[in-house]
Amino acid sequence: MHEWWRSAVIYQVYPRSYQDDDGDGVGDLKGITRRLDHIADLGVDCIWLSPIFASPQADMGYDVSDYTSVDPLFGTLADFDTLIQSAHARGLKVIVDQVLSHTSEEHDWFKQSRASRDNDKADWYVWADPLPDGSPPTNWHSHFGGPAWEFDPQRGQYYLHNFLASQPDLNFHNPDVVDAILETCKFWLDRGLDGFRLDTVNYYFHDQKLRSNPAAQAKPQVMATDLYGMQNNIYNKTRPENLGFLERLRGLTDQYNDIMMVGEVGEMGNRSIEIMGEYTDGTQRLHMAYSFAMLGPDFNAEHFQNCIQGFQRGAPDGHPYWSFSNHDVPRQVSRWAQHAVCDDAMARFACGMLMAFEGTVGIYQGEELGQLETEMTFEELTDPPALRYWPAVKGRDGCRTPMVWEKNAPNAGFSTGKPWLPVKAVQAANAVDQQGAGGILAFYKDVIAHRKASPALSRGKTTFISLPEPLLAFTRTAKDQTLTCVFNLSPDPQAVTVKGQASVNFANAATLTDGRLILDGNGFAYLSHGKDVTVTMA
Repeated sequence: MHEWWRSAVIYQVYPRSYQDDDGDGVGDLKGITRRLDHIADLGVDCIWLSPIFASPQADMGYDVSDYTSVDPLFGTLADFDTLIQSAHARGLKVIVDQVLSHTSEEHDWFKQSRASRDNDKADWYVWADPLPDGSPPTNWHSHFGGPAWEFDPQRGQYYLHNFLASQPDLNFHNPDVVDAILETCKFWLDRGLDGFRLDTVNYYFHDQKLRSNPAAQAKPQVMATDLYGMQNNIYNKTRPENLGFLERLRGLTDQYNDIMMVGEVGEMGNRSIEIMGEYTDGTQRLHMAYSFAMLGPDFNAEHFQNCIQGFQRGAPDGHPYWSFSNHDVPRQVSRWAQHAVCDDAMARFACGMLMAFEGTVGIYQGEELGQLETEMTFEELTDPPALRYWPAVKGRDGCRTPMVWEKNAPNAGFSTGKPWLPVKAVQAANAVDQQGAGGILAFYKDVIAHRKASPALSRGKTTFISLPEPLLAFTRTAKDQTLTCVFNLSPDPQAVTVKGQASVNFANAATLTDGRLILDGNGFAYLSHGKDVTVTMA
């Protein structure tokens, strides 16, 4: 088995914002198909599509009303088939976001479930009676504000929702639910899909005893939209039964040729790394997993080293997926701006560091252009948390604004109609047609090609080197190559001493002269060498 995913670079496409071909202001499958050459030319191996399924779009497609239909907003099943065929013709794999933990309230399953307590699907969702005082069954929180329970007068019970009240959680303790979910996954595999990105992969099961969570042991991190941090979330997610379902799902994918599953672990900090390890341990669960550990504001050598070493310890035989950005977090260049010489320097640095990490790596659309977070006004918002908690919460719209293709075209070439989110001049300035030979886009292509051509970067093992902040250093070693990778995570120049015979394999804002490696602000270098080379502070 080839296991193409082990050294892959995955490119996330947010369909609403990639390319609109029918002029309604929302991106579509035909538009993505038209832009496949851009993706293929990057040198990536796989496209991850955010949800395209039928949905009322209350949470931008993460509220599915039919798992086996394409939402008309994006096109048809025929358009999907064309996209798959066109991608495969260019050597690109395609995976799709599978949102399995919950559905839309408009899904037929939920409509039937809420109709009575004794129908065939009455137990397909998580229902519970009120406490004697009428309050919710547990103290669990919703990520989008308020309790994770919504009272339904039709049944006279509460139902569980970890996100919007219009996104009821499925009851994975019911084997009929598991069978039905597996059938929907099989539907897409039979159409030629190459795998799944599993949304909120640790949320499938809940505690059947409905025990309330204890308070967080550490000092809680309280945000206006997310009170999860005030609890130790041991009963509402990451339940032990999750592993059994992952093994069932893996059993399904193993019936096909070289399918890949990557799970999104909805957790922060060290716990997220532990779950990543547990969920990828062995060969019967996920092929790989990622968390939000590298998607936050933390930007120091210790943090990145702890993430990678934590995974190494937790799953020595597992496989990680690392990414610095996606559709849920501010753009990396803006998020880490305080550590940057300038936007251009951070865009190049983030690319160089990510491509040196062991495992599979992911790029979110627009990062290859050095794109910045879009500043939004309240009138421009669509994201539910932002609409509810503005201005304390900015929401996720700022990283979801449309892809920019031509600076001076209407809406930067994204759409001939009014875009669902605005295209502003700051973002249009980074358009594809403005990149040029020395631009960020060309740099991404170079580094991706370098990673794929390097045995050490694509498959090598990682050993960290002890250097003080703000320097991150490690070796990547494969059978035929050893590289030492050194990164300056600050805007100030740094210097290290290289003892032994070494040469620059690839570098940006860095020079090696007479055993002294000078790293300008946000500079980095990959050094080629034999065994007897050491890197120390100058």
